[in-house]
Amino acid sequence: MNIQSALKKGQLILRSKNIKTAELDSQILMSKAINKEKLFLILNYDEKISKKSLNDFNTLIDKRANGEPIAYLTNKKYFWNYEFIVNKDVLIPRPDTEVLVEKVLELAKNKNRLNVLDIGIGSGCILLSILMEKKNFYGTGVDISSKSLNICKINSHKLGLINRVKLFKSDIDNFNHGKYDLIISNPPYIKKYDLKCLEKDIVDFEPKRALDGGISGLSEIRKVIDKSSELIKKKGFLILEIGFDQKRNVKKILNDKGFYIKEIVKDLASNVRCIISVKI
Repeated sequence: MNIQSALKKGQLILRSKNIKTAELDSQILMSKAINKEKLFLILNYDEKISKKSLNDFNTLIDKRANGEPIAYLTNKKYFWNYEFIVNKDVLIPRPDTEVLVEKVLELAKNKNRLNVLDIGIGSGCILLSILMEKKNFYGTGVDISSKSLNICKINSHKLGLINRVKLFKSDIDNFNHGKYDLIISNPPYIKKYDLKCLEKDIVDFEPKRALDGGISGLSEIRKVIDKSSELIKKKGFLILEIGFDQKRNVKKILNDKGFYIKEIVKDLASNVRCIISVKI
């Protein structure tokens, strides 16, 4: 079978499962199976595929048809300007989360050196993207999952940042290392009973611990704010990703812990995405 025929077969299988990006997904998975760039596919539609590569492709198509995200099948995801290694131990980076990076760079445009803490660092996409843009910034990442920290370490090496990042395995309640100019976090903020309403590719494959914000969706956010009030320097910035309907409650928690609300930021869909506060 040649590349074109295999691609068409893959697309038909994915379309039968109502996957809207069937054509693109089929091309991405073929690139993975034969270890070639997408351009190679376009220029070599008539080239025959080895039996092993075809089997690999069909296996990937079947997994995608069952809802497994492309990022987990290819073990990579682009975020900001960089490619990150991901697997099922970390959340898949979302384009909407790039607003956190954008706001940090905006706030720190005149800063030469900052000490940044990322609470719940996961793959490292937020912190590492910031460090790539600001060569004199230093980062610390904390996460309760050793598997997540391993992925972050791989990404740190991949981007040449290993000497500017320190990683700690800890629940944030028990973390007491240093004082920080800026703290960022994308904590779990989905209400426990709303998890089942998420899209299949999220609820069936992404780590629930990184999504579950407790009964109210605020339990992990509250912990992050409580500890940040101790770890942050005076006039330091705390930037949190929050749920679209959590603005009022999060503002109150921040105010109660001595933070001034500087800005509420919306994403591309005009939903509240993050809240920027300053330690008074």
